[in-house]
Amino acid sequence: MKHPVDIHVGKRVRHRRWMVGMTQQQLAEKVGIKFQQIQKYETGMNRVSASRLWDIAAALSVPVSFFFDGLENHADDTGEDALPSDFLADKEALELVRSYYAIPENQRRRLFELARVLSDVA
Repeated sequence: MKHPVDIHVGKRVRHRRWMVGMTQQQLAEKVGIKFQQIQKYETGMNRVSASRLWDIAAALSVPVSFFFDGLENHADDTGEDALPSDFLADKEALELVRSYYAIPENQRRRLFELARVLSDVA
């Protein structure tokens, strides 16, 4: 049976991999394992050991803590502003975020403010 923490960590691995535009094969090569193992980590089927998580974090240029971000809020996801639990699996949402970060910072900040105003009106 999959443990919720393993599922969360796996989703965060997939999320970051997509954000940097890396394939499972590329990540596996950087970490020194087969891509099938990355698939198992991303689905939460297999647990990621601490040393392997360290290697994955280095390959994806994030601190190990990145993979646990949002975990404490996952259990009590009752807030009005909460994202759907499958947000990290939504390719359209991830593509939107990737595109957003490709915009120069000053324009990105203005776009963010526009989105905030539009969401307040809705």
